[in-house]
Amino acid sequence: MARRQPRRNRNQKEEIKFRINDMIRVPEVRLVGDNLEEVSKVAGKDVATDVYKTNQVKRWADDLDLDLVEISPKAKPPVVKIIDYRKFLYDQKKKQKEIKSKAVKTVVKEIRFGPNTDDHDFDFKTKHAQRFLEEGAKVKAYVQFRGRTIVFKERGELLLLRFLKELEDFGSAEALPKMEGRRMTVIVQPKKKGKK
Repeated sequence: MARRQPRRNRNQKEEIKFRINDMIRVPEVRLVGDNLEEVSKVAGKDVATDVYKTNQVKRWADDLDLDLVEISPKAKPPVVKIIDYRKFLYDQKKKQKEIKSKAVKTVVKEIRFGPNTDDHDFDFKTKHAQRFLEEGAKVKAYVQFRGRTIVFKERGELLLLRFLKELEDFGSAEALPKMEGRRMTVIVQPKKKGKK
């Protein structure tokens, strides 16, 4: 009887990340899984998590019309499951998505000043930055120099240093203000919340 290969979409160009069915060529494997009761029925004996001859486990997978998937190739002997390969890949992708969604995402909020920003605008934007830092976001503040205002670099630097001074209780600068083209930029990261 020919070995059943998992069905794949025509557009599916992903390589097989796990060895399956006839690709598994070791003499013995350790069988694990949630469906060992079903395997026991087709095997005609009690099958538990244990080491078995590979050919025997392949026959059981065939009888159940499922795939033999090697999930841990470096183990001695390799660990396999009898499962539908497509369902197995779907579960793997789902786990990866969960891991990504739980990963901490760093948000960077931008605040723009001009070299001649007045006190009211400065206070207003500083309060916004304060709120962003309290929410755990980084703040990228920059002074945009347009046309002839480029001659006021010192004013821009003083403005950003004053901005950092105002926010020192909420965050700290990653580096001193620096010029990037026609912008002077500084990034403020939030302070770590201390344990209470």
